Amino acid sequence: MKLVTAIIKPFKLDEVRKAVSDVGVHGVTVSEVRGFGRQRGHTEIYRGAEYVIEFVPKTKIEIAVDNALLDPVIEAIVKSARTGKVGDGKIFVFDLTQVVRIRTGERDASAI
Repeated sequence: MKLVTAIIKPFKLDEVRKAVSDVGVHGVTVSEVRGFGRQRGHTEIYRGAEYVIEFVPKTKIEIAVDNALLDPVIEAIVKSARTGKVGDGKIFVFDLTQVVRIRTGERDASAI
């Protein structure tokens, strides 16, 4: 089992959600986050003054998947989140050693 964490542009969330649902994902956790990578933020003008925005708004998606779904999920995220511009985001994959569904006590793959 793996935990796929993707950091994407906020306006791509609906496309990514639909793409991973089409692959067979049943649950997704979404958080609004801020950060920067190579794009190093940007500048904005507010009431005539220029401000440097160092932390850019992003959306963080976390998906727990069985190993068999890992590659299709990653491919679905990449295809649906890509704009071809700096700041499209990143995908991180972590090993999950154990998953427990609180309501039923199911464990591991059946809990996903």
